Amino acid sequence: MSKTNGKELSPATRLVTGGRSPDPNVVNPPVYRASTHLYADCAALRAGVKSNTDGSFFYGRRGSPTQWALAEALTAIEPGAYGTVLYPSGVAAIAGALLAVVKPGEVLLVADNAYDPSRTMAKGLLERLGVEARFFDPLDLGAYRAAFCERTRAVWLENPGSLTMEVCDIPALAAEARERGAVSLIDNTWATALGFPALEHGCDITVQALTKHVGGHSDLMMGAASAGERWYRALRRTAQDLGHVVSPDDAALALRGLRTMKLRLERTSATALALAEWLSARPEVAHVLCPMLPGDPGHTLWQRDFSGGCGLFSFVLSDRDDAARCRLIDALELFGIGYSWGGFESLALPFDVEPVRAAMDWPRPGWHEGDRYAIRLSIGLEDAQDLIADLAQAFAAMDRR
Repeated sequence: MSKTNGKELSPATRLVTGGRSPDPNVVNPPVYRASTHLYADCAALRAGVKSNTDGSFFYGRRGSPTQWALAEALTAIEPGAYGTVLYPSGVAAIAGALLAVVKPGEVLLVADNAYDPSRTMAKGLLERLGVEARFFDPLDLGAYRAAFCERTRAVWLENPGSLTMEVCDIPALAAEARERGAVSLIDNTWATALGFPALEHGCDITVQALTKHVGGHSDLMMGAASAGERWYRALRRTAQDLGHVVSPDDAALALRGLRTMKLRLERTSATALALAEWLSARPEVAHVLCPMLPGDPGHTLWQRDFSGGCGLFSFVLSDRDDAARCRLIDALELFGIGYSWGGFESLALPFDVEPVRAAMDWPRPGWHEGDRYAIRLSIGLEDAQDLIADLAQAFAAMDRR
């Protein structure tokens, strides 16, 4: 349901109403655990083969009401989407989306600040299949235009950039791709459709790891890709060819997480901004990489294109080394050390940029050479002042010898 009394529903309301059970006596759709779907007779069996849409029983690999409800709810919050395909992980969604678009002999342009598994996919699996990957600086429109050739089929984007949080001009990048006859795909996990409606900003396919904000509780792995009708059908066909399917139990967890996602994003964004402001005043910190923060190089574009953010951002230590970075992280008590993000708990992760860049400089131009050791924070639902106090004692521990 996207309208009531002819009025378009807000995203917050669509989060609650999308994918609800058709049974008026229950709130949530039941969990359908079924590998086999039965038919009344041979005529029904043969009719079922001809219908390849969500809502039509065929075989467990094509889903059942639990998975269909989640896909329907995700489509409802993605303006411009015709449908959504589910995948068993975020990386599976990246692979499924790219394999639906590119073929041997074609060129894929990849933003140089993309998520490391996306880079690995481009330079690994896709290149083994005969697809050429070229990395480009998404902040340099001239270099981006020069990277195209007659074989360029697709562009992989991310906004903001993974780890280093650069915000690029997605409408301009997507428009250029379309003009060149290329498909634009974006990893939109950071802001989700609530904070950045990627299809409305010109992208053809939007991908996200439901493992993160949608799940919200660090207890499931899942991905999704949404698109208009043309590319949705290509995504669906490729996913079925690859045998991609998600567990109905995990789909139920994702659907439950989706209902509260807006509230969690608002809370973690507010806490992250408070921590980013506090960190920007610390003498141990050279740079805070957070587009929500006024003064950040990407803040103006973020204000223009985004209506929300999340709790993920990074900072760079001032003229410290890796040993100091490790002392700081090891001293944290409220932050876990681990990958992923978007859960209810805060996390800290050291990262090094040079190994995952091909076209963008690190340290950034104008920075001090010693400003290179970075830490990514994923802010959870803890109290902001408690997290600040934990960081303060960890900074003190960092400089104790």
